[in-house]
Amino acid sequence: MGNENRGTVIEVAGMSCQHCVAVVGKAVRSVPGVTDAVVDLEIGRVKVEGDFDRTQVVAAIKAAGYEAS
Repeated sequence: MGNENRGTVIEVAGMSCQHCVAVVGKAVRSVPGVTDAVVDLEIGRVKVEGDFDRTQVVAAIKAAGYEAS
């Protein structure tokens, strides 16, 4: 995979409830190579672990309807 990471934190905007947390977590975990994702609603971030392409994680979050950077 290109642009691989072992772990990173991604800013997520637009989350307002636990349903949002579940949707973002599911989207991130669907990316190949992601082994874990911990979504923090209060600070608007997701901590992603694994060997993955960061651009795919950002794209998955955006496809779920949230902004990511």
